Amino acid sequence: MTVTTTHIIPNREIEHILGIARGSTARAKHIGNDFIAGLKNIVGGEIEEYTRLQADSREQAMQRMIKDAERLGTDTIVGMAFATSVITRGAAEILVYGTVVKLR
Repeated sequence: MTVTTTHIIPNREIEHILGIARGSTARAKHIGNDFIAGLKNIVGGEIEEYTRLQADSREQAMQRMIKDAERLGTDTIVGMAFATSVITRGAAEILVYGTVVKLR
């Protein structure tokens, strides 16, 4: 599967736009990780627990987007982008979307 943030694929022509593929996941903080993050707020530095949580969430959302694109019968997504929103205190949604195209 080719996934790109650009709207073109070099040396290829878009024949058809098939729609939009999307994938999302909603995640909440873990109380243990939250405790460790609270300690890191005191001393400073990267909060690795949250970095991992966000990376895992983005990967899961991307895999769901790719499955959605495959369902539409393509192997190319252009204009891919991420969005995030707070659902409630301590929980957020990660959304990834892109335009599903058929290349010539």
